[in-house]
Amino acid sequence: MLSRSWSTPVAEGSVGSPSFVADHGLWSDAQRAAAERAEARLDELDFVRLAYGDPHGLVRSKTLTARAFRGVLRNGMNYSPGPFLKDTACTTAVDYRGESGVGVEEIAGLGNFVLAPDPLTFQELPGTGPRTAWVIGDEYLRDGAPHPLSSRHALHRVLARYADRGLTPALGLEVEWYLTRRLDDDPGNEGNGFGLQGPAPRVAAMNAGYQFNLDAAYDTVAPLTDPLALDLLALGLPLRSMEHEMGPGQVETTFDPLSALDAADAMLLFRAFAKQWCARRGHHASFMSQPAIAGADPSGWHLNQSLLESATGRNLFSAEGLSEGLSPHSKAYADGLLAWTRELFLLSVPTVNGYRRLGVQHALSPTRAGLSLEDRTAMIRVVGRGAGAHVENRVGEPCANPYLMIAAQLHAGLDGLEAGRPPRASGRGAGADAAPDAVPQSLREALESFRAGRAAQVLGAPLAACLAKLKESEARRYEAWALTHRPAPGRVTEWEQREYFAVF
Repeated sequence: MLSRSWSTPVAEGSVGSPSFVADHGLWSDAQRAAAERAEARLDELDFVRLAYGDPHGLVRSKTLTARAFRGVLRNGMNYSPGPFLKDTACTTAVDYRGESGVGVEEIAGLGNFVLAPDPLTFQELPGTGPRTAWVIGDEYLRDGAPHPLSSRHALHRVLARYADRGLTPALGLEVEWYLTRRLDDDPGNEGNGFGLQGPAPRVAAMNAGYQFNLDAAYDTVAPLTDPLALDLLALGLPLRSMEHEMGPGQVETTFDPLSALDAADAMLLFRAFAKQWCARRGHHASFMSQPAIAGADPSGWHLNQSLLESATGRNLFSAEGLSEGLSPHSKAYADGLLAWTRELFLLSVPTVNGYRRLGVQHALSPTRAGLSLEDRTAMIRVVGRGAGAHVENRVGEPCANPYLMIAAQLHAGLDGLEAGRPPRASGRGAGADAAPDAVPQSLREALESFRAGRAAQVLGAPLAACLAKLKESEARRYEAWALTHRPAPGRVTEWEQREYFAVF
């Protein structure tokens, strides 16, 4: 029996617009060359996942057949703006039925935007089964303008300012996360709906924890983390190490320095891939800062930053011969980070749960906006003096939106370089600063500083307004729940576990 031969129209309704990329001049020469390489590989693939990061840093995607992606590669793909408008529990926080309040007319009625693939991010995912590639897209309005609510475009804009000055940021990622074993296959849908996540996955810890970097502790997670590491390397990610941290089954994953955009893309891919990889093996990976696991120690995301002279590759933070280990450039850059701390804190610690890490009971967490040499209690830690000299911001939580967190850091650092203000004196111990500034201690406090500050300079007014609405919705829902349930002080609540443990 012969199978039917189906004919399809030339133009597909899901395609953004014929020749969308070319008509609006969206690609560089490097991207055009990468597109040709990607197109040549499509006959060997079954599917392509076209993805982007929403304002929360969660991956949204569509899985296309390789045939369909041939058109989408250069024409873009129509996407609903719904993920721009919803908080972490899918509550609609931005009105799309009329005036949104964020200054983007195109989201009225949930009209489509166009996601244009960035062919430089095209790569085949390792593993058995259907041959699948992954590619990250940039969001555009239908007229070809960058979408004002796009996190990736916010980073593009900051990087353009660095390029104009002949500077190239280099970033190293150190990410802590929890690996657990699932106890059942319950999907957690009981009571689920808009504004309330279902029960969090039931899990068991991988070990007892609290033996930092103990080889035997790592051996309990190695059956998962070692093959995961090999697949991360197969993806081309510059993995440096897998380490057992302090908590039960807490893992730290570190990467070699990357360019800023590559670092953000790598973080997006790493988190998504690790969660999918572990789930397919009956385990659960979570980047929630402090999950409700007995004995859990909070996880952080340390962002190591240095600045290179584009023409020569020279590290401007190198401080050979300086007794304090700080170059004038690194001092000015760090001072910018400190000056913008409160206004942009929301972009590094964007969840209710993330603030549990910042209390005084966690001795190695950054509780003050300070600068120090080799002091792990300060927010900004200066490391090294030679070619590898860098500043480490220790404040981020692992589930932060990588594009927004990195954009915020780079904007603040560049402002410090340009302002010419005298940098703060560096300290050598926990009490070295005369008047250390406490960092925000709650999502509400960080949100108020974000609204009152200059966030629109970094993100643009529409994205800053959108984020404020999303986080206001999240904070209000938690505050309403806490009034009713009166949670015990210092304990991770059921609300947090439902809200973040599965999705992040």
